[in-house]
Amino acid sequence: MSLTVNGRTHEIESPPLTTLLDVLREELRMTSPKVGCEQGGCGACTVLVDGQPRRSCLIPVGALNGVAITTVEGLGTPEDLQPIQAAFVHHYAAQCGFCTSGLLMAATAYVANGGTDDREAIAHALGGHVCRCTGYVKIVDAVAAAARGDEFDLSTTAEGRYTTMHTGGDS
Repeated sequence: MSLTVNGRTHEIESPPLTTLLDVLREELRMTSPKVGCEQGGCGACTVLVDGQPRRSCLIPVGALNGVAITTVEGLGTPEDLQPIQAAFVHHYAAQCGFCTSGLLMAATAYVANGGTDDREAIAHALGGHVCRCTGYVKIVDAVAAAARGDEFDLSTTAEGRYTTMHTGGDS
């Protein structure tokens, strides 16, 4: 079976009932989708499937024939962040980074689908994403800024924060 992830087609060796999360992490070695609750409740494993946020821990890879999958690795680069990544950096919306990649993917879909800076709508779009480090205020601020199209000068931001926004963390 082949799987298109971040614009590249990969031949997958895993059985069809293997979760997308396991294929992404174990077979394709992508670290941005995180293994959290493995029941779809925490949002740490969220990726985009044909542009819509989905919990990769719940999807069997055999159900993904012909779809496009996007992970944080498929967003911007450290040198050229996507607007949502730049907003997260500017607003210090990430702390430990575990939930960040899932939130970035849900926020990317929200903004791409015409989301506004309405805080209640953002909270609804990010519902089900669990972050144990923040009070969500900075995350909502970042999504609102991206939805408005705000631009940021990140030249004074620590380089290490770019890496977290690009890869979704270290592990």
